[in-house]
Amino acid sequence: MTPAGPMDDARPRVLITGAGGFVGRHLAAALRERHPGWVLDMPAAPGAPGGLDVTDAGAVSQWIESRRPDIVVHLAAVAAVTASVKDPRLAWRVNLDGTLNLVLAMQAHAPGAHLLFVSSAEVYGDSLNGPEPIDETALLQPVNPYAASKAAADILVRQAAVTGLSATIARAFNHTGPGQSDAFVTPNFAGQIARIEAGLQAPVIEVGSLDDERDFLDVADVVDAYALLLERHEAGVFNVASGVAWRIGDILDRLLSAARCKIEVRVDQSRLRAARIPRVVGDAARLRSLGWRPMRTIDDTLQAVLEEHRLAVARN
Repeated sequence: MTPAGPMDDARPRVLITGAGGFVGRHLAAALRERHPGWVLDMPAAPGAPGGLDVTDAGAVSQWIESRRPDIVVHLAAVAAVTASVKDPRLAWRVNLDGTLNLVLAMQAHAPGAHLLFVSSAEVYGDSLNGPEPIDETALLQPVNPYAASKAAADILVRQAAVTGLSATIARAFNHTGPGQSDAFVTPNFAGQIARIEAGLQAPVIEVGSLDDERDFLDVADVVDAYALLLERHEAGVFNVASGVAWRIGDILDRLLSAARCKIEVRVDQSRLRAARIPRVVGDAARLRSLGWRPMRTIDDTLQAVLEEHRLAVARN
């Protein structure tokens, strides 16, 4: 792949928004390994020295104009459903307005650059309430502020692509791995288990719904998908999914089977989410047609997350 666009030298320049986040850190490491000749431009989080606030249209425009990237990977987002419910205005500002600011800046200052916009399976919403894995043709029917703001940004990017923006949209289904916030179910379970093992929490794990089913991938498989899409310069929309639905209770059981002590499970009503979608599973045939396959097993992923939390507890 030879990305188009102006550069200071012959090496492709890749701008990654949200590079300090869970997926961003894994993606940067993967791209460094796969493409040591690519120049990664990874602004810090808003408020930090050299940080980039995607909701600041002027700052985004200046950043794109001064860097002139060949590739932009847009990961910066309010990514947790619970956070979007607590502050919908922030979710909309970051997820939609931030994407608009980036698209407009690219159109003005880097019209030859390629955008990888990381969307979410959450955009499908009520369309997921069917018996079969869902593909990219399904209607977007979001049911929470995170999903709605990402769906709006997804539509924005597709409209910009019609008018000339080179863009790929990756609709990622659930993924986990080391470094993920405990606002998400797998690290939340693992963190509680690690604290219980260390005697820092009573031997009771607080959980939400255990009967929901989710399509889980290891974050390393997800970033492999993103890297492949960038390497192939593929345009269009791609689900990033395993095609397998895992019951949340079975994920918990696997983690508990690796615990070093007996742990009671207790449902916490505050963790039960309204507007629930019982089953989420995706059809990634389009992505698989490019040669991508998930390579990590669910047990390996869960063990890595649990060991990370054990080490964090030991350090503290």
